[in-house]
Amino acid sequence: MSSYHNPVLLRDSVDALITDPNGIYIDCTFGGGGHSQLILDRLEQGKLMAFDQDSDAASNAIEDSRFTLVQQNFRFITNYLRFYGIQKVDGILADLGVSSHQFDVAERGFSTRFKGELDMRMNTNQTLSAKDILHTYTEEQLADVFYYYGELRESRRIAREIIQARKNNLETTEDLKNIFQYIPKNKQNKFLAQLFQAIRIEVNDELSVLKELLMQSSELLQPNGKLVVISYHSLEDRLVKRYLKTGLFEGEPKRDLYGNWYKPFTEEKSKAIVPTDEEIAQNSRARSAKLRIGIRNQDEQSK
Repeated sequence: MSSYHNPVLLRDSVDALITDPNGIYIDCTFGGGGHSQLILDRLEQGKLMAFDQDSDAASNAIEDSRFTLVQQNFRFITNYLRFYGIQKVDGILADLGVSSHQFDVAERGFSTRFKGELDMRMNTNQTLSAKDILHTYTEEQLADVFYYYGELRESRRIAREIIQARKNNLETTEDLKNIFQYIPKNKQNKFLAQLFQAIRIEVNDELSVLKELLMQSSELLQPNGKLVVISYHSLEDRLVKRYLKTGLFEGEPKRDLYGNWYKPFTEEKSKAIVPTDEEIAQNSRARSAKLRIGIRNQDEQSK
């Protein structure tokens, strides 16, 4: 396993993904290349295309004629597959969230443990950063970010305190943490994790990107192809679970006269796969991981 990133649920996810050793597969979140390398180990004449918008990941590119790394956000997956002449694939894997490398590099600003810039950009070429959000959003906009993406009930109060603090000194992650020193120590870690998560999701538009991937996957996968998604918080997992179950993100599906409706996926397992106690002991970041697997149904028109 790479020191860049310790992949979670590695064998469970790749075991679920590979249905044909000569097929075409996508790793949406290349990172340190742990999932990609194991996928290649399982392939014969198959092909693997990996995506990662973080330029740091390029240093981990794998020398293999069956492998292609695209340095872009996976929301553009369809465009790039078409560019490479690929219409359908046999499996798509997405290991969502932040890599170990991104957490561990202080200047990236993802971690509550280190003092760093208020950055949190997964793609360092984009302009919007955490600092931009914290310095320019209105109180209402900030409150919405904290409420919807951090599930923080006191979002309005938190937003007011940040707006007051930004008049003086709000430049680093340490400055942000210092605003909330009054929170009891036994609750501080959880609060800060939710706060940083909310800002990071807004910076990187993570939930919209995930929705786009899920919808595109239903168009790109062959019948019986696999969609394998590892999520790390309830907001992601709810989207994945609902889409695999109904083909929608909200609302109720339209049923026919017999009460049936078409959905693009069937869940391989009704419950998410979670890491073992042994894996969590070896990698604490695995604690919140949930793996869900969808099997692409046959299209209605081709039945």
